[in-house]
Amino acid sequence: MTTAKQVIHELYEAFARGDAATVLGALHPAVNWMEAESGPLAVGNPYASPQAVGEGVFGPILQEVEDFRVDPTDLVAEDRDVVAFGRYTGVHRGTGQALDAQFVHRWTLEDGKVVAFQQYTDTAQWNRVYGV
Repeated sequence: MTTAKQVIHELYEAFARGDAATVLGALHPAVNWMEAESGPLAVGNPYASPQAVGEGVFGPILQEVEDFRVDPTDLVAEDRDVVAFGRYTGVHRGTGQALDAQFVHRWTLEDGKVVAFQQYTDTAQWNRVYGV
């Protein structure tokens, strides 16, 4: 049986490969996805479907941030919850500003699918990079 930690580890690997179908396929149809409050992508909170996450989060980031990377350094799991610690990096195409921000992600899984996601990150840095 695949553990929640393995599912999330594989999800980060798929994102690093640019495999959007696998990433979005890991989300429950009624996922509750929350970007960090006051961040530039929080306007759509809560994103309530894989399509909404793709269009409102992943699409804009990949269009606006060159060489965007999500690098988890540690995953901590208990039952159906996984917490990831890591860094985001990239360069905003419009402002030329570099992004190098810490993150914490809390993932909750049910039957192998992500039912909830909460992002914590340096929103002041994100807003500066985005020119907000």
